[in-house]
Amino acid sequence: MKIVAVGGTGLIGSKLVEKLRDAGHDALAASPDSGVDTLTGEGLAEALEGAQVVVDVSNAPNWDEAAVLEFFETSTRNILSGEERAGVSHHVVLSVVGTERLQESGYFRAKLAQEEAIRVGPIPYTIVRATQFFEFVGRIADSNSDGETVRVPPVLIQPEAADDVAAALAVAAVGAPVNGTVELAGPERFRLDELAGRVLAAGRDPRQVTADVHARYFGAELDERSLVPGDDARIAPTRFDDWLSRTIHQDVTRRDAGGRAEPPIKPGKESTS
Repeated sequence: MKIVAVGGTGLIGSKLVEKLRDAGHDALAASPDSGVDTLTGEGLAEALEGAQVVVDVSNAPNWDEAAVLEFFETSTRNILSGEERAGVSHHVVLSVVGTERLQESGYFRAKLAQEEAIRVGPIPYTIVRATQFFEFVGRIADSNSDGETVRVPPVLIQPEAADDVAAALAVAAVGAPVNGTVELAGPERFRLDELAGRVLAAGRDPRQVTADVHARYFGAELDERSLVPGDDARIAPTRFDDWLSRTIHQDVTRRDAGGRAEPPIKPGKESTS
């Protein structure tokens, strides 16, 4: 089966493409790096030719409120139109748990607009809403950092490993469209401030985390359950301590092999998708 992963060179996309190929599928990573620009449409028709499924894990390069909305609306419109012409039978998109509860944020307003365009579009679809990734907790800390102090809201979060998200997307891609939303979350709940502190400590980062109920999450103020899924969420297998141990081990192995010495946990530089 030919499956096109839009945004297939990023953190989730690259893992997804690898899993699909390992399962014997013809997986194509479509991104500006491979000559496919969904915002302009360049290279899109060629990438979609012969595809049965498209998985969109792309993200906006600019999170300015107007730019991010323009990206998701235009990119999604171009992808859906291209899929209709190419005869694609299933559109899968990666979104975020709690999107409808985070509408103070221009980013999440844009993600909701993307979801709505897919729901009314011509292609059968599956929306996979994931909780935050372990790999991006550092980015949350960065966005709430003021010198040596990191102010993070003490709300519940149920994060998961990026590898588990990619695995769930691979399952969705080869399954039937649900024409609805599937939620995915990790196996444990934490307080966000607690988790941020553990990630910074593991990375030997000297900043101190302070709980602040008014601290923003990518522009939105949170309540206790803004970031957690509903009762029917599919639960990913990887626990935080196992992920952390594996990440530290991989970093030590890399250094022992002559790679550059870096903290085992680094601030996230990519977006939530």
